[in-house]
Amino acid sequence: MSALTKHQIIEHGGEPLYVLVPYAEYMEMTGEADEEVAIPLEVSKIATLEDKSLVRAWREHLGLTQEDVAGRMGITRAAYAQMEAANANPRRATLAKIADALGVKADQLAE
Repeated sequence: MSALTKHQIIEHGGEPLYVLVPYAEYMEMTGEADEEVAIPLEVSKIATLEDKSLVRAWREHLGLTQEDVAGRMGITRAAYAQMEAANANPRRATLAKIADALGVKADQLAE
């Protein structure tokens, strides 16, 4: 009986083709293990049941006003309001700035 090994090598014709590694190790090697993109149920409810953008849902969940977030970003409230509108489609760089102001990850704001 052979013992389980941490890595399994798959060969063809005596030549190694693939190495199987445990999933957790793969996630660690690729850096994806650190990428938690969970969205709290409360935020999801605000976004879906009230038909609001994830940006607005996060802001409301965190108890912040538009003025609070705009101030953290160094922009006007009106400019921020456009970014969180239901029909807004902010660029990735903009989402990163909003995420930083809210204290969340940009992936948690992507719809």
